[in-house]
Amino acid sequence: MFNTGHYDQIHRSQGSSVALTVFAVGRYLDAYLEAFLNSSERHFMLSLPVSYYVFTDRPEKVPNVNLAPNRHLNVIKVQRHTRWQDISMTRMKTISDVIESDIRHHSTHVFCFDVDQVFTGRFGPEALGDTVVLLHAHYYHLPRKLFTYDRNPKSKAFMRTGDFYYHAAVFGGSWRSVKALTEACYKSIMEDKKNNVEALWHDESHLNKYFWLHKPSRILSPEYCWDTSIGYRFDIRVHRLLWAPKNYYKLRASLD
Repeated sequence: MFNTGHYDQIHRSQGSSVALTVFAVGRYLDAYLEAFLNSSERHFMLSLPVSYYVFTDRPEKVPNVNLAPNRHLNVIKVQRHTRWQDISMTRMKTISDVIESDIRHHSTHVFCFDVDQVFTGRFGPEALGDTVVLLHAHYYHLPRKLFTYDRNPKSKAFMRTGDFYYHAAVFGGSWRSVKALTEACYKSIMEDKKNNVEALWHDESHLNKYFWLHKPSRILSPEYCWDTSIGYRFDIRVHRLLWAPKNYYKLRASLD
């Protein structure tokens, strides 16, 4: 196990601070946001200043959360799309825009999360880096031929092969690097849209393509976003973030 205090001390001395972005649109807000935020207050970057950026179509429904000192909550209203795929893909532009308008003035790093997750263990400064990605829990132990990259040559996300398969539920880095990533992914998404193409796994497909071309500086173990339905794995000793129970049919159908 790594020395947690070492990383805390280094990043405090460097003046590190973290912006956390999360989208809670439609019924995802009611189903997941409160548990996500409360668990984050127990486990996420406790030694550093943290600013939450919650993007939602219903700001008035965002729950009240008791925040520790040097932790702040910003609620930003976003458009409610009819398809969940559009929410997934347009978040790249939304994150890029808020980095430019606000985050870069206040935070050194950014972490972007899906809301349907719960923190269950320390998620601290040891996870920070210039560009940070997460090994997908369902693919990290599989051969590359089974990775679900986008195989459509017409898509900007097309990949013949890659290093790993990354999960878009968690990614981050310095604000400059996250801005570059989100801008590049959004540009590719819009080029696909002009050509009537949609990548297999939407923004996740574009994220995998980006990190095939621009290698990340830090790759997180699946312990940083684990799915307990996988069962026991000898190499996953700690669960830091867990997938919350999913009911995609009910939640996504509600966006229509």
